[in-house]
Amino acid sequence: MLELIKSISYDQGEIIRNILKLHVPDGKIDCDATYSKGVFYTNTGIEKPLYRYDIKPQYDDVEYADCRCLPHPDNSLNCIMYDPPFLATTGKSLNENGDNNIINKRFGVYQSETELHRFYKNSLAEFYRILKEHGILIFKCQDKVSSGKQYLSHVFIINEAVKIGFYPKDLFVLLAKNRIVADWQLQNQKNARKFHCYFIVFEKCNKVVKYI
Repeated sequence: MLELIKSISYDQGEIIRNILKLHVPDGKIDCDATYSKGVFYTNTGIEKPLYRYDIKPQYDDVEYADCRCLPHPDNSLNCIMYDPPFLATTGKSLNENGDNNIINKRFGVYQSETELHRFYKNSLAEFYRILKEHGILIFKCQDKVSSGKQYLSHVFIINEAVKIGFYPKDLFVLLAKNRIVADWQLQNQKNARKFHCYFIVFEKCNKVVKYI
């Protein structure tokens, strides 16, 4: 009996497998541009990409590369996985070693939202360059509240991707049972804590997608 694929899950491995099943004919990810520790491929049944890159490689089989400038010719890859940083701050927590710095230490951080968004835009342009026509980009991202301001990052990313020539073909929501929360966040909460993130599926098109 066929099982219905849903847009939500608590298991990111399930989401990635479903994306490959629906949108990647050979079921393979060619390149992970921000591989880190490779958690997407550990005990998930998802095959490791042939090309594994990171700005700070943690394993011998991961190559150094900046995702904004990858060593591939134009129109050469079918599927790219991208799980970039999502934090930006210049706060004092960057220099602290206590609980207030857990998230920054784990995920890395940009100095401003402007720099982070520029990083996203430049990465999208590079992925568009190296993907084949109808190639697939899997973009993991997360909305956030920073300095009391709401940043709907998935909206920004989709808008910029469409400008470049990507079509937002699908959207999956990864739900979290728990999140890392610092004491100061509990004491000063003014917005709902995000217990979800997104896997956006982009398809490279040969023309800009227009919505009416």
